[in-house]
Amino acid sequence: MNLVIVESPTKSRTIGKFLGPDFKVLSSYGHVRDLPKDELGVDVEKDFKPKYIIISKAKKTIQSLKKEVKEAKTVILATDEDREGEAIAFHLTKALELKKPQRIVFHEITKSAIAKALENPREININLVDAQQTRRILDRIVGYKLSPFLWKKVARRLSAGRVQSVAVRLVAEREKEIKDFVPKEYWSITAFLRQEKGGEFEARLTKENGKVILKLGINNQKEADKIIKNLEKAEYKIVNVEKKEIKRNPLPPFMTSTLQQEAWKKLRFPARFTMSVAQNLYERGLITYHRTDSLNIANQALLDAKKFISDNYGAKHWAGFLRKYKAKGRAQEAHEAIRPAYSESAPDTLKSKVKLDDNQYRLYDLIWRRFIASQMAQAVFDSTIIDIEAKQYTFRANGQIMKFDGFLKIYPLKYEETQLPNLKTDEILKLQKLTPLQHFTQPSPRFTEATLIKALEENGIGRPSTYATIISTIQLRNYIEKNEEKRFKPTEIGQVVNDLLVKHFPKIVDIKFTAEMEEDLDKIAEGQKKWIPIIREFYDPFAKNLERKYEEVSKKDITEKETKKTCPKCKAPLLMRLGKFGRFYACSKFPKCKYTESLPENILGIKCPKCKKGQIVEKRTRKNKLFYGCNQYPDCDRALWDKPTGKTCPKCKALLVEKRKGLQCSNKECDYKE
Repeated sequence: MNLVIVESPTKSRTIGKFLGPDFKVLSSYGHVRDLPKDELGVDVEKDFKPKYIIISKAKKTIQSLKKEVKEAKTVILATDEDREGEAIAFHLTKALELKKPQRIVFHEITKSAIAKALENPREININLVDAQQTRRILDRIVGYKLSPFLWKKVARRLSAGRVQSVAVRLVAEREKEIKDFVPKEYWSITAFLRQEKGGEFEARLTKENGKVILKLGINNQKEADKIIKNLEKAEYKIVNVEKKEIKRNPLPPFMTSTLQQEAWKKLRFPARFTMSVAQNLYERGLITYHRTDSLNIANQALLDAKKFISDNYGAKHWAGFLRKYKAKGRAQEAHEAIRPAYSESAPDTLKSKVKLDDNQYRLYDLIWRRFIASQMAQAVFDSTIIDIEAKQYTFRANGQIMKFDGFLKIYPLKYEETQLPNLKTDEILKLQKLTPLQHFTQPSPRFTEATLIKALEENGIGRPSTYATIISTIQLRNYIEKNEEKRFKPTEIGQVVNDLLVKHFPKIVDIKFTAEMEEDLDKIAEGQKKWIPIIREFYDPFAKNLERKYEEVSKKDITEKETKKTCPKCKAPLLMRLGKFGRFYACSKFPKCKYTESLPENILGIKCPKCKKGQIVEKRTRKNKLFYGCNQYPDCDRALWDKPTGKTCPKCKALLVEKRKGLQCSNKECDYKE
């Protein structure tokens, strides 16, 4: 019997369908060994030797697998093809005491891919294991050493992460940029014009005396009015008509970062959720491996796409050649882009054969369309540019009409169609009206899930497989949060921790340094660098600086501010203190007096219906989940998950709370809704 071990039960079931009775496929249920949770687990005095233990949830699995190993003729490790998968294979080898396991990898879980992998087994790639181990040790050192510093100097239960802290910095600096932004006024002028025989269109002022008017060129109403007065009686003459064909190329198939970005834009899937759904699709053999920075596509898949396009949309909708894309940087071209395992499995066809929930269907649909579109013909537009002169000024009108839809047939993208009348050079036009419009410059917007992932990618922070974890972790730690527009902003505690790290641990949150570390990890994976010198080069100055900062940094300077308020319980001065979930008022006699009070912005102005004394305020659980409770806690324990409105239920007089589809009574025994 040949024993195949993978990391997931779904994956084991899928692979099991393709293998005969000589094979048994079992799952390790993820990682089996890791650093211990209750200690550093890294011997910094002995070349950073890691101390691995079998994690508690894997103990039974390891015992069971050991029994199977004894019965097996050959043990084949078929974990994922990335660094994390290679590390799992390595730790299985150690935990199961395997002498010569075979290692196989594949980009898709199909019968042909599994068969090919079994024909080409290899040994475990220790360079990939070292790269994963280096990241794990670096992250453990920063988290385990820096987090206690934050507990002592800021607030309990805070934590710091090597890569996560840089992501928080991006959000915090964008927020500062927005707050410091000073809007500048500027004006645009649009002419509404008409032909002699009635064709109407609009054109925008672009030049004066042949020179382009810059965005801020007209910066007040007085200047705009002066130009309009000068143009009111001018002759409007067409001086240039330019017609050309514009071709628009399809986008490349997805890699991890672009899938996460597009899934947020089109489906509103958070990055972590996208990866979870994609994992399921991959393990069921429906898409290729979803953790990749490659845009490479197997030739057979390109040929399959060509056939599908020609058969279903006609030969003219195929690109006419096998379109290939090249990824930037250090992408591993042996890997593939994310694509459907079978090009002919259109979403609706697949749904009738395989059980997919709504989210799985929507993500598969997105991946399938993007891949098929990447092999389709360009979209073609007829473009027209009209330049109109009036005295020393030039106006421009742009027209665009789709001529051939090409790839847009299955992957719609935004484009504007503007039909201009049939216009000719030297034609004189009649002015209908001139319209000035005031504008103000806008700061860069706050990050969304998609734009934060793009910023991480562009700055070389993290890797495709880590983006989702980075974003979910810094939200869970209450360092950033989403506003009503689903855009990220730093919490107060996030801003304070970021400022502290920037000032006292600049290297930890330095974007360039973090990106260079990612490149070093890539070089370790490629066998170009050794892992121990990289960690030593980081650790020695970090440890010395940390020791110094314990002496230099004062907690009071960071977390306490004096106020003019007095404690209503003991009449001592109230201080404004900083906790894990933001600022609050606290008695200066703590711990003798434990009085606390929420800041006014967190008070909803709703009297507590239970104790009749307190106010309902915004609060957060230890896991950063927002809820609403009485500010007289622990004397009053009234709490609600949904935001109360201040209105009372006409049936039972309980508070009405906000729900997605309207208001609802907070009393579970009452069915009132509005």
